Amino acid sequence: MIRNFIALLMAVFALNAFAAADVNQATQAELESVKGIGPGLSAKILQARQSGNFKNWDDLVDRVGGIGPGNAARFSQAGLTVGGAAYDGKPVEAKATKTSRAPKADAKDKAEPKAGKAKTDKTGA
Repeated sequence: MIRNFIALLMAVFALNAFAAADVNQATQAELESVKGIGPGLSAKILQARQSGNFKNWDDLVDRVGGIGPGNAARFSQAGLTVGGAAYDGKPVEAKATKTSRAPKADAKDKAEPKAGKAKTDKTGA
């Protein structure tokens, strides 16, 4: 019984060791072994990697859609590294947007009454 438990425990540790992968060297199957990375995201990573290795976590977050600071932290905890380094958790600068949007109207602006006809009493007074 104890031998089975020890064997099971060793198997769990061995599986965690296999989950560790460096994003610059991992195959698609190795990337998918990291919890949270599926076929779609692993394909995006491999496609972005074709233009060159990732320099650091910020570079990975900038170049691969679907990976933000939250996912980077989760993937790092699951064993993913970039150049052998784990995600340090420092805030990553926001990605540049293609279009700028005008700020939304304030709630105060919406509360103002609209100009128009005054309501009249139906009694004719």
